[in-house]
Amino acid sequence: MNLANRVSAFAKLGEILNNPDLENFRSFVSEIGQLRDLLINCQNYNPWFTTDNVKSALWAIGQSLNRKKIEKWINFYKVDEFERQKRRTVAVVMAGNIPLVGFHDFISVLISGNNILIKLSADDNKLLPLLYKMLIKIEPEFKSRIHFTDGKLENFDAIIATGSNNTSRYFEYYFEQYPHIIRKNRNSVAVLNGNETNEDLYNLGNDIFRYFGLGCRNISKIYIPQDFTVDRFYESIKDFVDVINHTKYRNNYEYNRAIYLVNKTVHFDNGFLILKEDKGLSSPISVIYFERYEDFRHVNQTLQNLKDQVQCIVSVDDKIHNRIAPGSTQQPQLWEYADGVDTVKFLLSI
Repeated sequence: MNLANRVSAFAKLGEILNNPDLENFRSFVSEIGQLRDLLINCQNYNPWFTTDNVKSALWAIGQSLNRKKIEKWINFYKVDEFERQKRRTVAVVMAGNIPLVGFHDFISVLISGNNILIKLSADDNKLLPLLYKMLIKIEPEFKSRIHFTDGKLENFDAIIATGSNNTSRYFEYYFEQYPHIIRKNRNSVAVLNGNETNEDLYNLGNDIFRYFGLGCRNISKIYIPQDFTVDRFYESIKDFVDVINHTKYRNNYEYNRAIYLVNKTVHFDNGFLILKEDKGLSSPISVIYFERYEDFRHVNQTLQNLKDQVQCIVSVDDKIHNRIAPGSTQQPQLWEYADGVDTVKFLLSI
């Protein structure tokens, strides 16, 4: 199976995810039916995986698996390097905080011409096996290159592992003798300048509430000008009020509100999202930290100092380095790598 075959297979998978009702996908009626059932029942396996959030994850993956986008991605490298003389087996320990969070590692290992050994999180162990079934139906040669394991990882040449700051220390120790990428906790921030439209702020709401804020690409901290009024932000995100109807989110909100009230901690509250002034980055679920600033230069310097802890920076202002637009954090392109580490470059080097 050459690179062209692999590209075509993933592009076909993208077409199915984007248009599962098309007539020319009749041969996938069983898998598409299973996917629909899973969308309905996903909260039975993981209460955070609502139908809406799983649909959003599948849509984002489908959009990224556009043939032109895949070809643009691989053209950042020497294409002949993708035709491996000897395939390596890459173990991938996947997180389970948001639906299909490990898919980018999945496609990266396979598109680079390597084999993959997957250890799924118990929190997200239904979706990727179903996409695997679709992929090997599209291209049967993938079957010998993809393996799942519930037990100890063995017989691999390199590893990619994603976990918390605590588990990453374990990964670093246990897998130090292998070529590796070990990912830790990261958070994303937004920098407002006061000139945002209501639509910009609403889109920022998507970056906050999608997946209930559980992802590293979710906004957990906002930098705001000294004269910015919190009421304007709350007004722009009022349509996200339904988030409070989710039991686990509401439990977190009520717990954090109670703690702040008991401790007489100054905070703002609109009934479903708490804003607390805090220099930290990692806010609890249902809470967003904010920090006021006077000078963009100070914000840029602060974020530069925190670069190893920040995943995305959202802003409409060109003066903010490496910014992305509000509303786009959960639709990364294939060439936008977690933690800024070029996964494909690593995979082509082993």
